[in-house]
Amino acid sequence: MNTCKRLLKTAILGLLLITLSIGISAAWWNGGMTTTRQSRLPQGDPITDGRALLRYALPIENEPVRKIQSSLEDISNRLRGKRWTSVVSDIGTASRVLSINKPKLLASVPESKQPEAEEIIAILDQGIIDIKEVAEAKDGEQVLEQRAKLLTLVGQLEQLMVVGFPFEVPSDFSNLPQLKGRATIDMETNKGSLTLVVDGYSAPVTAGNFVDLVQRGFYDGLEFIRSEQSYVLQAGDPPGPEVGFIDPDSGKYRNIPLEILVQGDNEPIYSFTLEEIGRFRELPVLPFSAYGAVAMARPEAENDGASSQFFFFLFQPELTPAGVNLLDGRYTVFGYVVAGKKVLEELNKGDKIISAKVVAGFENIVEPEA
Repeated sequence: MNTCKRLLKTAILGLLLITLSIGISAAWWNGGMTTTRQSRLPQGDPITDGRALLRYALPIENEPVRKIQSSLEDISNRLRGKRWTSVVSDIGTASRVLSINKPKLLASVPESKQPEAEEIIAILDQGIIDIKEVAEAKDGEQVLEQRAKLLTLVGQLEQLMVVGFPFEVPSDFSNLPQLKGRATIDMETNKGSLTLVVDGYSAPVTAGNFVDLVQRGFYDGLEFIRSEQSYVLQAGDPPGPEVGFIDPDSGKYRNIPLEILVQGDNEPIYSFTLEEIGRFRELPVLPFSAYGAVAMARPEAENDGASSQFFFFLFQPELTPAGVNLLDGRYTVFGYVVAGKKVLEELNKGDKIISAKVVAGFENIVEPEA
């Protein structure tokens, strides 16, 4: 990245930090962890695909399935340079790892789900044979199409490997809804439809709050209130004097904590930015490197001041590499847009959310304690 581009990145993202905190209105950091989870993201270039980030964010420890995933993920990078030999090599790696590690793959899946896992593995086996044929024919379009199908299967297999919920959410937040898993949201706007996957494995309180508000119909009919220089699109401000959600059961403003799960940690850090605790060089499990990252807006000086307002991050990922931009570790990313990115490009201030619905995963919501 040249000097001019770095200066542009710094200036624009500095402005972003300010604009996100204007007109919007989330108690401790658990620093006592003695064990760590293996880093979930591979080393190398930042991942700019939200679906890939969600796959890597699953709390599993199975090296063969991660190797299969990373080999298939890498194909798109190889295709950009038309490096067909490398594409075929990646496919060969995935094939070898799958063929010699089926017992290890199944060992990570609960016995009751192993028949489903065996079926997925069989389909993967055939799919890898098929993609090798189109790669050898140098059919780039077919390679990408079949790669996407294979990665969907890999994600399904990885999801079967998740057993229980990986950590205890602090009791301080038991009064808030929590998402112990994932949920899929379909959002209809006046420009078209978006599909979001929100991740409770990484941000259970933030994702739980969002899913709860969607289920209540809170966002239906609300306008997008801020569209800044084509890099952020913000919504969630209700009509009237309030700038967040007033819980009808308590009559009080619902605020949620800043919540960031760092690679290698077993549970999120709450209420502190990574900069404040000297971990600004570390990378969140859910970074801002993908177009369409979904994050909570909050007042700049109130780490725990988020409520209902959220934003889509739209800036070009090559200017915001994970761990280098000014947003990672300052705001909670809790999901990604996985379908409808072209629609997202068309939305602006004044456009409207017609409706938002939970289409999968609502059973993962844990209701707040009285």
